[in-house]
Amino acid sequence: MLARILLLWGACCLAARAQAPVTIQQAVEEALERNVELLAQRYEIPIAEARLLQARLRPNPRLGVETNFLDLLGANYIPEEGPTGPAETNTVVYWEIETAGKRRLRMQTAREALASARETFLDARRTLALEVQNAFLDTVLAKENAATLREVLETFENVVKVNRTRFEAGDIARVELLRSEVAALQFRNQLRQAELRVRQEAVRLQRLMGRPAPAPGFDVTGEIRRDRPLATLEELTAAALAARPDLAALRREVARAEAEIRLQRALARPNVDLGISHHKQYVGPFPGQTAGFRFEIPLPLANRNQGEIERARREKEQAETRVRALEQQIRAEVASAWEQYQTAQRLLESIEREMLEQAARVRETVEFSYRRGEASFLDLLEAQRTLSETRQGYNEARVEYARTLYLLDAITARDGR
Repeated sequence: MLARILLLWGACCLAARAQAPVTIQQAVEEALERNVELLAQRYEIPIAEARLLQARLRPNPRLGVETNFLDLLGANYIPEEGPTGPAETNTVVYWEIETAGKRRLRMQTAREALASARETFLDARRTLALEVQNAFLDTVLAKENAATLREVLETFENVVKVNRTRFEAGDIARVELLRSEVAALQFRNQLRQAELRVRQEAVRLQRLMGRPAPAPGFDVTGEIRRDRPLATLEELTAAALAARPDLAALRREVARAEAEIRLQRALARPNVDLGISHHKQYVGPFPGQTAGFRFEIPLPLANRNQGEIERARREKEQAETRVRALEQQIRAEVASAWEQYQTAQRLLESIEREMLEQAARVRETVEFSYRRGEASFLDLLEAQRTLSETRQGYNEARVEYARTLYLLDAITARDGR
């Protein structure tokens, strides 16, 4: 009975937690823990660790046994007279001795590959965090626009009620009432589309968060960022070049390619096989036995690993070129993000300073005049649409400003949650 109560209580707690609004920091943290694509990318690290483990291993010794049995074809062996000789067994144990530091170079190459895999995973986290932040902002924007349209619809529904009363009193014509009803229907349809957008953005956000199925009561909360960057364009560029994990991963690839060149050059030098042997002849009551030492080494006359050495050299040049290309790309990304930030800042300040209050004042004035019969319904509709578009533009400007802040954080590999 107690177990059932605890189970029910835990289910209720989980349900309450699932219905609680999610902040942007919580969304990012949950995505970094549960996103399936990121979890798949994380396996690259243990895979690289396994390759490092394999690189540490030394060659196994080899055992060879050869036994000759005479009189196989009925030669009727007689030790004193037979021409075939006695039966014998030859046993050899070989050890392959790696030369030119091949094991050390294998381990160095594997270590650089492991470091590159870790940096690549960090870059995947950085990219995912930015995607979640953008999806969160899109959800917030959809909610804000839906709330704006909801207010507009409520206003026009009140206008319809007033016009119906005025029509029944004979103060306005029926066409005026129909115009207000049609306008209310148009805003109602826009609201339905906005609410659909809210649900779609919520589904996309939950998918990025790694939730197996979207929750019907999912909601987001929190203030939209309005801070300012604490660095100049030059400082942001330097920070990005120093901290970006994708650039660090490519630099590790250059180091890995350098180690690969040294490894392939070492592989051109043959390994040495050392062995000890035991030879036994079955003659009389006291078999003859000998021990020996064997030494084998391939002669690198034709194959000196020329192709692999050249491949490794070209891979290093390719990796160095990719580093330079990414450095140029990062500089361009920082400059572009900085321009986006400045434009978003100016646009947001312009809407707040010049448009938002004026559009609201015009809407109030026209509505007052319309109720007194001094303005037409078309004037009221135009003023309301202007105010609605201004508010939606303000919502988009706020979100776009926050988006540029998160973009600057992501480009410079900073945590701006």
